[in-house]
Amino acid sequence: MEKAKAAVYTGVNKPFEIREFEAGPAPEGYAKIELIASGICGTDVHIQTGRLGIEPPKIIGHEFIGKVVEISSSDSKEYQIEEGDNVIVVIASPCGNCLLCKNGDDANCVNMGVTNGGDPYEKPHFHGGYGYYNYTPIKNLVKISNDIDPKMASVFACPGPTAIHAFKLADQAGFDVKAVNVAVVQGIGPVGIFAIAYLASLGIKNIIAIANSNDRNKVNLAKKMGATDVITLSDTSKEDIIEHINKLSNSLGADLVFEGSGNPKAIPLGMEILRNRGIYLVPGQYSNSGAIEIQPQVITFKALQIIGSSQYSLSDVRDYLNFLQENDQLHDTILSLATSYKVEDINKAFDDIKARKNIKTVLVKDM
Repeated sequence: MEKAKAAVYTGVNKPFEIREFEAGPAPEGYAKIELIASGICGTDVHIQTGRLGIEPPKIIGHEFIGKVVEISSSDSKEYQIEEGDNVIVVIASPCGNCLLCKNGDDANCVNMGVTNGGDPYEKPHFHGGYGYYNYTPIKNLVKISNDIDPKMASVFACPGPTAIHAFKLADQAGFDVKAVNVAVVQGIGPVGIFAIAYLASLGIKNIIAIANSNDRNKVNLAKKMGATDVITLSDTSKEDIIEHINKLSNSLGADLVFEGSGNPKAIPLGMEILRNRGIYLVPGQYSNSGAIEIQPQVITFKALQIIGSSQYSLSDVRDYLNFLQENDQLHDTILSLATSYKVEDINKAFDDIKARKNIKTVLVKDM
């Protein structure tokens, strides 16, 4: 029987270990998927550094894109997925029975399970994203059309649906994102960059990106993806940021702020630059990165709308793929953001992420 490699998470601040496991047949109801590209998310770094607790051993990773190499004929017919199709693996498994699931909000299921939580030393071994193969329930797969490069799609496979779901929550709260005059995106990592592109696709007139430092490559990328201005915290005062936004908004403040930096220190500034009844979308704070002091009366006096958003659903992944189809002018730029490493080189990949060398890091089977 074929054996294949996977990178196993063994504990906080420990190197990943490369292990070989049998790549056997897919269990009933599952597909066997061969790796094309699997992104390393910021949350994976939080796991490895201990800011997001996961019990080892695990094959972590939740951005797996691959080619279906085995699926039963009955499952293929039911789900319209065939051998040879490229798919995105969605790890979230909502219960379907809780209050939120029954109200159509399964992304926030209170009993959420995951497909990548299995023990790698138990069959089918390849549960997560960091391996040559992945075995996932077919109901958790989203087919990628043939006109989309699967490696290009891997760049925002998690950041894209994450941002889209946050914008959907704004819509559900009665906030018309398309009517925004001034939007601010805090952070120009993958989540922030995609949020910029999404806002630009809606025709938002003023999209202000706030970056931590004056990294020219990232600043230029933010502008290329649709930011009308990029402000860097390293050389701009808070007062100047507020003044700039006031000039664009007739002294009202930003209509919408999207927090994608993951830095808790971003929150007080985000609240301050919003206008009265402005909306603050907060999908970026996904780990325990420390406490901050806020002025809660700002929420009261401005009547702010603050919406957290931590997960996404299958429908958000489909909407992400639709976004790629409708914005093919971005494909070459998106693909250029991916820096590839073989699965066996995962520790080098994590070192480079921590050194901020890459915009998006993906693992591949073959270079």
